[in-house]
Amino acid sequence: MVHLRIVAPRDKAHAALALLEASDSVINVIHLHDVARKPDGDVILCDVAREDASVVIGDLKDLSIHREGTIAVELVDTAISHAADQAERHAAGTPADAVIWEELTARTSEDSTISATFLIFIVLAALIVSIGIYLNSAILIVGGMIVGPEFGPIAGFCVATVQRRTELAMRSLAALAVGFPLAIVSVYLSSVVFKATDITPESFTAASHSLSETIANPDFFSAFVAFCAGVAGMLSLTTAKSGALIGVLISVTTIPAAANVGVSAAYADWDSFGGSLGQLGLNIASLLAAGIITLAVQRALFNRRRALHEAQKAAS
Repeated sequence: MVHLRIVAPRDKAHAALALLEASDSVINVIHLHDVARKPDGDVILCDVAREDASVVIGDLKDLSIHREGTIAVELVDTAISHAADQAERHAAGTPADAVIWEELTARTSEDSTISATFLIFIVLAALIVSIGIYLNSAILIVGGMIVGPEFGPIAGFCVATVQRRTELAMRSLAALAVGFPLAIVSVYLSSVVFKATDITPESFTAASHSLSETIANPDFFSAFVAFCAGVAGMLSLTTAKSGALIGVLISVTTIPAAANVGVSAAYADWDSFGGSLGQLGLNIASLLAAGIITLAVQRALFNRRRALHEAQKAAS
């Protein structure tokens, strides 16, 4: 279930109540008259089946309540209620497959913003991976991949593309365009320092480090894995299967490729440098393509559901 807290202008509160009460997938409707301030209005509380959450929110937005009031969305982990079970049965589909587009947009918008936290995480992830490359340690490389925050902007760009939100798309691209070069430069500088202080060997080649060699060899399987991971990542973000996102993060070698670019540059291993850049570009392109295709299909299904809902409203 999804809980909605609505602050509606007084002249639109009754229309909002009417549409909520008319929906079989909405329960626990509570109306508090003239209690809201900033903005002034009535407060309406309700629970809606996850499958119909975006449809109901769309109806409320058609009343312009989001412009003159507020629609707050909260996910309900557990609802022990026969009425809730009935509401979910009235909503077509299953809760695990339902996409709450407003929640998805808000989450990806926040994750796509360039922030100090984002930049610190991507740099730390690349530095951890670089040590894994030196030590030929898969554990450290996987650890750095989990720390990496790059999937947020990638998801943000996919959402922005499907919803045609130019501002969000540009913010997402800016985060990637700033984050990855900063991570590469950080690894390069640290590698130069490690090399100058004899912490790492005087010479280093991808051929002598199997994991580095793998990272620097883009091929069909790299693209295929990144594409599959992109689909899984989008499904984990848009549905109730968020636990799968960790698996996505350790499936794609974006951060390892970026780290290996810095390491290769520090040791003038230009073959590995070029291969790592190619791997990075291939992974990002595959993730973007997979994400956009997945969201486009989900959006088409939602638009079909929304059209059917509008037809039923018109008929009634």
